[in-house]
Amino acid sequence: MTDTAKLDGCVRVMTWNIHGTLGRNPRFDLVRVVDLIRRWDPDIVALQEVDSRRALADGANPFEYLAGAVGVYGIGAISLTGADGDYGQMLISRFPVDQQEIHDISFGEHEPRRAIRAEIATPFGPLTFVATHLGLSIGERRRQAAMLIELAAGNAPAVVAGDFNDWYWPGSVRSVLSRILAGRTRFRTFPAAFPLLRLDRIYCRPRMALVRSFVDRSARALSDHLPVIADLGLEGAVAAKV
Repeated sequence: MTDTAKLDGCVRVMTWNIHGTLGRNPRFDLVRVVDLIRRWDPDIVALQEVDSRRALADGANPFEYLAGAVGVYGIGAISLTGADGDYGQMLISRFPVDQQEIHDISFGEHEPRRAIRAEIATPFGPLTFVATHLGLSIGERRRQAAMLIELAAGNAPAVVAGDFNDWYWPGSVRSVLSRILAGRTRFRTFPAAFPLLRLDRIYCRPRMALVRSFVDRSARALSDHLPVIADLGLEGAVAAKV
């Protein structure tokens, strides 16, 4: 796509598993991560695999650094905590956040998982936004998909975005979420060098809100996932329309 400037009247959202910036990048380089995000001028960003166990050169906490560098309002969801720091995900918005919740969507003895739910006051009205990073097993993701449906319920336009670890169609997250969040991206994002799997997605309600979407292939130098960017036309959107 040659013209990727944000469309007038749209809210731009982005999701990216930054993999602790340790994909093909031998350095811990959040500065370059921030530069890439800023290039696309997103209004709302969901980031997965944010890792404070490797502090920045100046000692800054990556969760705090990303929130201030990318947006205005930052919500961190910690999945793992150790003596050397935290690991988890973030939702960052330049628009006011009227309500925020962290939900534990962990399953059994699998790795802890979280979902961030926020009510965001966009210039075009309220938006329910759920950012998440799902598990690796099929049964785990099926249960988590049902929980995401509940979190996205309501009358306002809604977005569910993140790394869904979802590549198997029967009973998949895609087949569940697309029933109520009919607008969705479909890009191959993993592994970033030679993308084969559609792990990273943006789902939205109503379907018509998804005006345009694309990926940034240059991100393969920073992570093993490609970011997905979407322009959403929320002005006048009615949640009942799918």
